[in-house]
Amino acid sequence: MNEKGVKRMNNHFSTKTKTLLEDYQQQRLPQHVNNNQATTYIPPDQSLMEDAIVALAMGKNLLLKGPTGTGKTKFAEALTVRFQQAMESVNCSIDLDAESLLGFKTLSYDEDQKQQITFIPGPVTKAMTNGRFLYIDEINMAKPETLPLLNGVLDYRRTVTNPFTNDVITAKSSFRTIAAINEGYIGTVPLNEALKNRFIIIDVPYIQGEQLAELIKQSTALQDDTYIQRFVQLSADLVRATTDGRLAEDAASIRALLDACDLSAYIPPARAIHRAIVEKLDEDREKSFVKNIVETLF
Repeated sequence: MNEKGVKRMNNHFSTKTKTLLEDYQQQRLPQHVNNNQATTYIPPDQSLMEDAIVALAMGKNLLLKGPTGTGKTKFAEALTVRFQQAMESVNCSIDLDAESLLGFKTLSYDEDQKQQITFIPGPVTKAMTNGRFLYIDEINMAKPETLPLLNGVLDYRRTVTNPFTNDVITAKSSFRTIAAINEGYIGTVPLNEALKNRFIIIDVPYIQGEQLAELIKQSTALQDDTYIQRFVQLSADLVRATTDGRLAEDAASIRALLDACDLSAYIPPARAIHRAIVEKLDEDREKSFVKNIVETLF
């Protein structure tokens, strides 16, 4: 999709929102962007996209909150397309440290083959110095003692002192941060208030109904309308079961559902669902529950 296509998708936003977006685009640096990402995310509610655009255009940090598989990463990618930006990514884990965020020193050789120490920038450093978007996935998986490194990056200062070079890095004006969080999962820790207060929070629910049907048609190999509607019903049943506590949230993952749709274009849907959804569940009780739902639909 070219820039004209992205602009057409933005036409339903308010005049004020479009003005904010255009103001940002005028001050950005030219970036290489995969515009196809804009077509593979359909927000559950269009106001979510508009609110996110307004927050980012005003220089706010954005925290996307919701169950696994609701499309938070796709949401972030779609936002970068609308802002015509490139994105640096951080995948948080218990092993995340300053080097993973800011970069590291390594030995290299100059033109005369003399050995020297070179600093290799990390995703935070690259995003700040190039004025790009920074995406921090599963931010609550990181150790609490690591995240304070980002405090200055995420507040009005937009700076960080690189402990490896002692340089003070100041972000370019087009730099923005989007983070994602899955609450209540094993290995996660609650964000402290100081960090949480640096974000505008958007709750990302599951995509359902006709929006899900359109997403399946756009982003998977499955094009049979009858089967698509059955998968939409399957998703609704799984979401209801997770809400009632009968299934783990993994069972309702939209990502897993799309995988099942892809496979079902070539193999029987029940078998596709078994591979993409059922086998990911830990308890036999949950597996049997999903199989029973599948038998009524397929």
